Amino acid sequence: MPTPSLGTLQLLALAAALGWASGLRAFLVMFAVGAAGLAGWVQLPSGLQGLASPLAVGITGFLAFLEFVGDKIPGVDSLLDFISTLLRIPAGAVLAASVFGLDHTFVAALAAAAGGSLAAVSHGTKLSTRAAINTSPEPFSNVGASFGEDALVLGGLWLAWLHPVLFFIALVLVLIVMVWLARKSFHFVRGLLGRMVRLFSGRSEPASPPVQGATDVRFKDKTS
Repeated sequence: MPTPSLGTLQLLALAAALGWASGLRAFLVMFAVGAAGLAGWVQLPSGLQGLASPLAVGITGFLAFLEFVGDKIPGVDSLLDFISTLLRIPAGAVLAASVFGLDHTFVAALAAAAGGSLAAVSHGTKLSTRAAINTSPEPFSNVGASFGEDALVLGGLWLAWLHPVLFFIALVLVLIVMVWLARKSFHFVRGLLGRMVRLFSGRSEPASPPVQGATDVRFKDKTS
């Protein structure tokens, strides 16, 4: 039974989902979209139908598998995240624009800007939080975070296709959490790097400011 044509709201949700999810897992996004289209589970917009060819599904599936394995290894995941900066943000912009195709040039340009921006937010959050998690010696938090990102990507794409309104509500909430996480992780990693620089340069840690109450007590002892 053929899938009905996508409505405007569904197209917008799909473009946003592709942009945001690409910042987390670019190859998984391309593989999931292509495999769903090849299997006939969804009707892809014309600009995305190239992902549904058997060759494209095979290539993106292999790359998604490598990405999946590497993302579960502490240290390797941060290296992949750093390298993938050159891929994930442009991929988010291109995939979001491809939802509308060349027949809607202006809308496609806006979608590219929005998709690239969403990819930048999600990728920046992933990069900073994974760097913070990798400071822990145990690997389980890293693996748990990686599986959580896999679930977010697939769940976000599914929600955008079937329930676009719910997807936009969820996206707003997720973006708020991501911005908060990125800020916390950035400050943590920056402080850690500062301590490492001071350690290897032989400089001492900056003295903590005295506690006000303790200062008052010492002053009273001297004057009594």
